[in-house]
Amino acid sequence: MTIRAQVAGIGHYLPERVVPNSEFEKTLDTTDEWIRSRSGIERRHFASEDETTSILASRAANAALADAGLTAADIDGVVVATSTPDLTFPSAATMVQARIGMEGGFAFDIQAVCAGFVYALANANALIVSGTAKRILVIGAETFSRILDWNDRSTCVLFGDGAGALVLEAAEAEGTPQDRGILAVDLNSDGRFRDLLYVDGGVSTNSIGHLRMEGREVFRHAVEKLAATARTSLGRAGLTEADVDWVVPHQANSRIITGTAKKLGLPLERVVMTVQDHGNTSAASIPLALSVAKAEEKFQPGQLLVTEAIGGGLAWGSVVLRW
Repeated sequence: MTIRAQVAGIGHYLPERVVPNSEFEKTLDTTDEWIRSRSGIERRHFASEDETTSILASRAANAALADAGLTAADIDGVVVATSTPDLTFPSAATMVQARIGMEGGFAFDIQAVCAGFVYALANANALIVSGTAKRILVIGAETFSRILDWNDRSTCVLFGDGAGALVLEAAEAEGTPQDRGILAVDLNSDGRFRDLLYVDGGVSTNSIGHLRMEGREVFRHAVEKLAATARTSLGRAGLTEADVDWVVPHQANSRIITGTAKKLGLPLERVVMTVQDHGNTSAASIPLALSVAKAEEKFQPGQLLVTEAIGGGLAWGSVVLRW
């Protein structure tokens, strides 16, 4: 027998404030058409002043627990993927732990920017497969609106706030590619490309920074690297692109999503796309997309999903899981 980490429940939370593209026309030299044509984004959500990342994450966590029919007492660990924690420390995960009423277990953050949720899934999967934990809440949550330069029309129109969470649960399986749960992961990074996507400030530099991005270069790396990592993780699972039922990519840009699907030879009808409604929510984008797709009843038991993401670092990776 093999232990697999299976999805037991999923949920998400979006702030109430919806910001359409037209709102940027009041302060920037941009238009709704310009934003849509370059990114596919139509609207995004921004957190209110009193909504922090841990608050968004806690609300998504409670939704995932409810979907799984579990309580905080059933959870052994919390892993939060975020680049925008409430404080330098303690971790946002420990704040979530307190907010949901979880008094035992462990909690920690992972920071891999937009690839954060893939990294978090990989780590939670390893903890479950090793027997360290039976159930882990894996959360992606961001308040990117706090680090945007509102004078930079090339970046501030792209990002949004939100959170998504899922419960991973240990289950016995046969150890074949037909098992439910996480079948394979692939993680990568290359620090030589740090300057393509970064925040120009932080604690160690004693400065408050804003997000900076070389969009054209990020696009070029994204399509190649996302297709490659998806193939690698599928190969590790003993599967190919032909076995894939759904791709649930990082929701950064509709052109990146379309380009990656084309490289993998998959039709857009099998790709979950929510970027038009949420913008780029960084580490929150994949669990948000998973939760929305589940609510729309897109996934059927036994279907094969591939999630893949790339972010600052550069860091990228993918996870293959059977629903």
